Amino acid sequence: MFQSLSEKLQATFKRLKSKGKLTEADVNEAMREVRLALLEADVNFKVVKDFVAKVKERAIGQEVLESLSPGQQVIKIVNEEMIALMGGVSSKITIASKPPTVIMLVGLQGAGKTTHGAKLANLLKKQGKRPLLVACDIYRPAAIKQLQVLGEQIKVPVFSLGQEDPVKIARESLQHASSQGLDVVIIDTAGRLHINEELMEELRNIKATVKPHEILLVVDAMTGQDAVNVAESFHQELGIDGIILTKLDGDTRGGAALSVKAVTGCPIKFAGIGEKIDAIEPFYPDRMASRILGMGDVLSLIEKAQEAFDEKQAREMEAKLRKQEFTLEDFLEQMQQIKKMGPISSLLEMIPGMGKQMKDIQIDEKDMARVEAIIRSMTPEERRKPAIIKDSRKRRIAKGSGTSVQEVGRLLKQFEQTQKLMKQFAGGAGMGFMGKGKKGKKGKKMGFPFPFK
Repeated sequence: MFQSLSEKLQATFKRLKSKGKLTEADVNEAMREVRLALLEADVNFKVVKDFVAKVKERAIGQEVLESLSPGQQVIKIVNEEMIALMGGVSSKITIASKPPTVIMLVGLQGAGKTTHGAKLANLLKKQGKRPLLVACDIYRPAAIKQLQVLGEQIKVPVFSLGQEDPVKIARESLQHASSQGLDVVIIDTAGRLHINEELMEELRNIKATVKPHEILLVVDAMTGQDAVNVAESFHQELGIDGIILTKLDGDTRGGAALSVKAVTGCPIKFAGIGEKIDAIEPFYPDRMASRILGMGDVLSLIEKAQEAFDEKQAREMEAKLRKQEFTLEDFLEQMQQIKKMGPISSLLEMIPGMGKQMKDIQIDEKDMARVEAIIRSMTPEERRKPAIIKDSRKRRIAKGSGTSVQEVGRLLKQFEQTQKLMKQFAGGAGMGFMGKGKKGKKGKKMGFPFPFK
């Protein structure tokens, strides 16, 4: 999402870091480039003006211009101001002292309220809550059915009274939640193609009836500055407590994420980062700023790993790596765990310094599927002892996996190289097999297990 902005900012700061001493003119020139980069990223022009003024005021101070590493000091200031711009700290959901906690989702039609209601319910369920989804969108065709299907998928109950009055549905859902021992009620309200009085009147009536602890506005990041305008209008009419910004995994320019808190005063609480039901995460301003400035996001990477990997399995895998007993069966298991963490490109961008390298690495997720198909076409013995796989076995495996004999041979050769590589890491196991491979013609090759070209 922020790729273009990141590249421009990093290029600017690289020039600053190359200078031993900074003058006020150097800072002014850098700030001009920062201003242009932010405007091109569709950040609100008033927000850009204030942001640049604050950075410039701090950057031309004595402690920066006379420091030993002035370029790094400027980057530190930009990072701090960017974090402040997006809200400073992560804003959490208000949990009621007496259950149930009522969360009301609002927004325009097509923003993703129903889907993100289910995503939020799934996230809260993982945190030990017992959520209830409430179908109050009685106007959009199949909206109720969509919520029921999603609820079934994540095993969360859905409350519906069909085409009844939405205010009545919302009121009775609270009684149902209390009687069933459910502690979070997520109300999916109706949207419109644009903001109108009829929509707002219905939302105000629901708000007055259920007195929600949180009103979360769902907005589409792909709409750019229009997302900020929608947030401002809803906040004036309804008084929202936070925002769920969807499609942060898209190719939008990212201005909404940087503008919405400054313009509306409402923090972004969650970010939608993909199509899958678990593709939602709390929004951390410090981590987002770090990603934009190319510093990576190790904390989010660790959290994803902790969620995806079983601790007992990890210990067993470490023991195998230390003893050099890692097999294709183990690798298949590891690959399944890694896939749970999301797209490989997204994971790599969280590693400090990898943002710059991503341009040189071509990632084809289909290659991973082919590798998986090849391994699944092997017998258990072949997975444990790949050395027994000769020509006739290769032909059978290729036929079974829909690949070529050459691809099977290449995988076996890569695995053999990996086992040799592991001997070098025997003293300190972990994900040693992520070592650098040979540099290919098309860019950097990062070796097994990720089939990068």
